[in-house]
Amino acid sequence: MKRILPLLLATVLLCSHDLYLKMDTYLLAPNQTATLSLYNGTFDNSENTITRDRMLDASVVAHGRRTAIDAREWTDRDSTVTYLAFDAGKAGTYVAGVSTKARNIALTADKFNNYLEHDGVLDMLQRRTSEGLLDQDALESYEKHVKAIYQVGDVTTDDWRTKLGYPIEMVPLTNPYKRYSGQQLAVQLLLDGEPLPEQLVYADYLPTHATPEGHTHDHTHSSSSEAHTHEHEHSEEGHQHTHDERAADTHTHTSGQQLRTDEQGVIIVDLPEDGIYYLRTIHMTTADDSDELTHRSKWATLTFEVTHEHGAGTHTHDHPHDHEAGIPTWVFVLGSVVIVGILFLVFRTTD
Repeated sequence: MKRILPLLLATVLLCSHDLYLKMDTYLLAPNQTATLSLYNGTFDNSENTITRDRMLDASVVAHGRRTAIDAREWTDRDSTVTYLAFDAGKAGTYVAGVSTKARNIALTADKFNNYLEHDGVLDMLQRRTSEGLLDQDALESYEKHVKAIYQVGDVTTDDWRTKLGYPIEMVPLTNPYKRYSGQQLAVQLLLDGEPLPEQLVYADYLPTHATPEGHTHDHTHSSSSEAHTHEHEHSEEGHQHTHDERAADTHTHTSGQQLRTDEQGVIIVDLPEDGIYYLRTIHMTTADDSDELTHRSKWATLTFEVTHEHGAGTHTHDHPHDHEAGIPTWVFVLGSVVIVGILFLVFRTTD
């Protein structure tokens, strides 16, 4: 039993790295009561909570103003999820962020190699392989920096472009709430405020579905659903995309689109359908300047929701539609009035 417990703890650690700011829906009505949750594990499942002393920053940006979240406002649920209940406020595009202190973790060579493969830190795994270092244990310093962008009401604001100044962070180049399913979104990855080129980023989503009665969201993720794997090759002519769709038996940290940033740190994310999208990356380097550490890593995630163009969630839209394939109705009405008036004058003159 004593041997089994450390193995179980190691498994939890290896499967619980990703940190996300998650919401049931990222499309809110003004002044709606909502919940912002910190998932420490996968996007589907949180394994443990985040202690307040680990939070270097927790804040919300709206209408050009950044407001710190009081540590006392966070609540723990079932020792797995840290959440914040809040009032959505007035209409606009909001950004929430959490940045954590670095912590160290010691791993045997096998566990470290497995973690690199499982979490998609493939460049470091390839380096260890090519340099014959697969048998070396690791002492890694890791830190997590996460963001969520959510929309309140129908009024979009420019707060989505705010850089929180985290050691690593993702910043969209277009408001996600002006992009729709079937389109794409450009996102820039910054390391210490500068574009980070040649970095692997993974993007996935949980589909949402509308019903005839209105827009409702189903955030379940079935293990039998299809996983979309996208390999993006960058050429001088632009971004070329090849898609390999396959059924996935399990959901992993590297499911979905596998992207690599260009020279400006930019990736192009496909938005194939309505859903909650989540992006993740781990930038890892060797700690050559440390006598104790072997590696340092900085983790970043970004979450937001995408809907189809005619509205979603709590949004109500009044879109005038032009009838391109025929004469608009108002033309018929106006023409009828004119004709009746002319006939009235003709018959009156005749009399």
